[in-house]
Amino acid sequence: MRKPDVGKVTYKRMFQQLVAGGGAGLVEICLMHPLDVVKTRFQLQGSGSSVQYRSVAHCFGTMYRTEGFLSFYKGILPPILAETPKRAVKFFCFERYQHLFSGGGDKTPLVYSLAGLCSGLTEGLVCNPFERIKILLQSEKDVKLKDQESTFSKARQIIRNEGFGMKGINRGLTATLGRHGVWNMVYFGVFHSFKEYIPKSESQTQQVVYKLCLGLTAGTLASVINIPYDVAKSRIQGPQPIPGQIKYYGAHSTIVMIYKEEGFLALYKGLVPKFLRLGPSGAIMMFVYESLSEFLAKKY
Repeated sequence: MRKPDVGKVTYKRMFQQLVAGGGAGLVEICLMHPLDVVKTRFQLQGSGSSVQYRSVAHCFGTMYRTEGFLSFYKGILPPILAETPKRAVKFFCFERYQHLFSGGGDKTPLVYSLAGLCSGLTEGLVCNPFERIKILLQSEKDVKLKDQESTFSKARQIIRNEGFGMKGINRGLTATLGRHGVWNMVYFGVFHSFKEYIPKSESQTQQVVYKLCLGLTAGTLASVINIPYDVAKSRIQGPQPIPGQIKYYGAHSTIVMIYKEEGFLALYKGLVPKFLRLGPSGAIMMFVYESLSEFLAKKY
């Protein structure tokens, strides 16, 4: 009897994850990016910031008046360029880590969580340079999108002035690893652990609603738990309070510094726009990914 061609199955699966994950990422970014910009603006606000946003609505209004409608899409190219490999890495690695931690046997909530953590850490390594560029572009106030330098020009500027390392294009790597590791650990752990308890229904619409609600819950919970790393990442990768001097560097030292200087609640700056973005994103991403993945499985 002929043995299955494991290599062909693996490459086929990788291709499906690349297309399905890339599609899910593109849809999610295009729909939710304005909230990511607003979240970053809140997180960059320190005690000495010249502009203080009072609410999500105030931030949207201020940006619209001073920077124009397209300012809500500042820094969108780096995440779009990163989403295809990022989502491919996320879903492909999650599948492989599941198999590794379960030994090919039954999968438990611990297996899902560990697989999510490791896939998030891998994802963070891939996307961190794009995140550094995105944060710098999003942080530029009173500059209209058409007047901003391009993504590629910003990347060249960072590399030329600061290099490729942890003080240059890869600044904030530890915070990015913390953010993605924790988010994916909670998100995949919750979604896949409770997915089997979704009530069976002959109604396709009802099944879609159940999955969207579960994805929303998992994404929201993950966003609330990982936000201190997200705030630290924005401070590390964004403009420093004193130009030319690096105040924020390591993830945990930055978290401690923010806590001491601005209080506990400062670690949750940007929670509302993050909640509004990544809660629905969790639902959108998993729904689009699973739908595309199933479609590709049937077609190929």
